[in-house]
Amino acid sequence: MMHRLKKEKEYSYFEVGEGTPILVLHGLMGGLSNFNAVSDYFSLKDYKIIIPELPIYTMSLLKTNVKSFAKYVHDFIEFKGFDEVILLGNSLGGHIGLYHTKLYPEKVKALIITGSSGLYESAMGGGYTKRSDYEVIKKKAQEVFYDPLVASKEIVDEVYETVNDRNKLIKTLAIAKSAIRHNMAKDLPNIKTPTCIIWGKNDTVTPPEVGEEFNELLPNSDLFWIDKCGHAPMMEHPDEFNTILDGWLSKREL
Repeated sequence: MMHRLKKEKEYSYFEVGEGTPILVLHGLMGGLSNFNAVSDYFSLKDYKIIIPELPIYTMSLLKTNVKSFAKYVHDFIEFKGFDEVILLGNSLGGHIGLYHTKLYPEKVKALIITGSSGLYESAMGGGYTKRSDYEVIKKKAQEVFYDPLVASKEIVDEVYETVNDRNKLIKTLAIAKSAIRHNMAKDLPNIKTPTCIIWGKNDTVTPPEVGEEFNELLPNSDLFWIDKCGHAPMMEHPDEFNTILDGWLSKREL
């Protein structure tokens, strides 16, 4: 289902459903449509799904970092008037969600991370020396998934356009450096928020041991695996992802 983008003040976002707010944070190369299956499923189950467009390429270079994006999320939550939210983040979005939870724990009822950066990632911002070669970029996009066919032409075209836009490439590299600089290893033991970790067993960007380390360091977490799955479980195995998350939310009475 396609949802119309709302534009209010400096914010652009999707919003669908009624109930407990689940705020979804997309990744560096991830569009809002990556979460269509999540929004379609949970908007029918007493949840309000909100997916803001993160200002990854529109912030000033000095503010193009994980901490600034976490503050942006806080400002958006305040703008929407939510007392607390459930945060769901993939890749960079998971990292932003974790950092936001570190800064504003009282605003986060629960946290869901999948393929999250924050401890280690192998591909963010790297390997673009042949960025003008479409086939090289296509292969790089396909490597994100266990099944390369998930990397549709639309996804490949978007990545190709991003890495060949000088401004966007500079911002991408700045975010990659920021992700390394804002390593969460020392912070995670202090994050007591209930956390659901859903990880692809075949993730090559944030390999399975990263998911295991998140689970070991976070004191109130549950780890779930999806087999034959890469870096974006909610895209590659949407039904299994939704079933796992729905079960976890029910068990935690969220």
